[in-house]
Amino acid sequence: MPGTDTSYQLTRFAFLRGLGLIYFVAFLSLAQQWQPLMGSNGLLPAGAFLTQVQHHFDSFAAGFWRLPSVFWFGASDRLLGACAWLGVGLSVLVVVGWANAPLLAGLWLLYLSFVHIGQIFYGYGWESLLCETGFLAIFLAPALSPKPFAGSVPWPVLVLLRWLCFRVMFGAGLIKLRGDGCWTDLSCLDYHYETQPLPNPLSAFFHHLPASVHRAGVLFNHFVELLVPFGVFGPKGLRRVAGALIIAFQLCLILSGNLSFLNWLTIVIAQACFDDQMLARLLPPRWRARNCTPAEPLSRARRIVLGVLCTLIGCLSLEPIANLLSPRQRMNAGFDPFGLVNTYGAFGSVTRARNEIVLEGTTASTIDQNTRWLAFELPCKPGDLQRRPCLIAPYQYKLDWQMWFAAFGSAGREPWLMHLVYKLLRGDPVVDPLFAVQPFRGHAPHYVRARFYRYRFADSGVPGVYWQRQLLGDYLRPLSLDDPAFLAYLEARGFTE
Repeated sequence: MPGTDTSYQLTRFAFLRGLGLIYFVAFLSLAQQWQPLMGSNGLLPAGAFLTQVQHHFDSFAAGFWRLPSVFWFGASDRLLGACAWLGVGLSVLVVVGWANAPLLAGLWLLYLSFVHIGQIFYGYGWESLLCETGFLAIFLAPALSPKPFAGSVPWPVLVLLRWLCFRVMFGAGLIKLRGDGCWTDLSCLDYHYETQPLPNPLSAFFHHLPASVHRAGVLFNHFVELLVPFGVFGPKGLRRVAGALIIAFQLCLILSGNLSFLNWLTIVIAQACFDDQMLARLLPPRWRARNCTPAEPLSRARRIVLGVLCTLIGCLSLEPIANLLSPRQRMNAGFDPFGLVNTYGAFGSVTRARNEIVLEGTTASTIDQNTRWLAFELPCKPGDLQRRPCLIAPYQYKLDWQMWFAAFGSAGREPWLMHLVYKLLRGDPVVDPLFAVQPFRGHAPHYVRARFYRYRFADSGVPGVYWQRQLLGDYLRPLSLDDPAFLAYLEARGFTE
């Protein structure tokens, strides 16, 4: 049982401000990328997707229940843009210290609505993790007053956040042991830093560390993900140590790669392991006296709401628990329409080599060995050998990330990629913001192709060169708007205009 109801005022303050920052980054990424990704003229239009879902489930009500979203009532570009920037504005209020249950409910509903129409671009674990965390935050925040320290802190919600933290960490640990032998022979970090989706400027440094350091890193990973999570349910001292170790581990991951806001959000959640007695040590004495003031006990109505919440989360946790115990564990999955209790995991398998897709175009009307091809460079994905790996997390470039996954399969299995090629051939400016270098801006290439390269970190002794690569072949043959097979593929999926 926690101490007095003033024991977690600072904890709640830090948690909500941190969550507000994550919401801000997530909505900012959305506001800047929704149009080329899911707008009416985007790669995977949201309106067309909702129509397909409704047809699949034979009714509006069934589709809505399967993928709850406010955009069932309208998915115009104007509405999508307004809601994305509304989310940015509301999250800023939380960051600066104004947060209550209605405000957090609005943020949760908006982001959940976008996740459910974002399709493949929003199908990752950190998206559902933000939605689940945001839902719990509604009940942790002051009921109506937006002031940072208003009202009592409902400590049962902190317990639910610790349960979430446990699932995030323990699920990631189990999926590694079950998913790839390199996690048991301790060799995964020999490859991970180089082959992860979006390396950062320090990734090459980590990659070139001695093999003994990599093996020690894997052991530390197993310790933090498989043993430490149990400490979040322990007594105060053990809980603090567990929270600190989890945060330290997430900081190591932040230093070594760009994993969107996953690690940042896990740090926010892990703060539920701390109490005011610990956090107050970080504040000047006059702040401690001003902010840690006694609060009124929770009202009867709120105690009832918390009881219902705990019962709901308890019931919805049964399937995630079964998933954790199953030898066929699913890495990132939800079990209810609103994604209130999910399972999580990361890097259940680690690729041994980095294969990259590089899109290229030419204005030449005929192709021969002398044809000049120009590359479409994405902001963060490896391409130009002389471009330093980016530092972008917690922000995320959605197309960069998705291109990494596309390299594991064939172009024909990625309709969004074929649609992207079509738009490049048409000179459609809607996709231009997705690229750092668009060599045909304002006009269209006659052909677009995709080449397949094996990328490796360059030797540290070569100044100004960060990558070396080897051509493996064509990922996608040269395509043009005169190609009947290409046009038939697009028409079958409703992408032609």
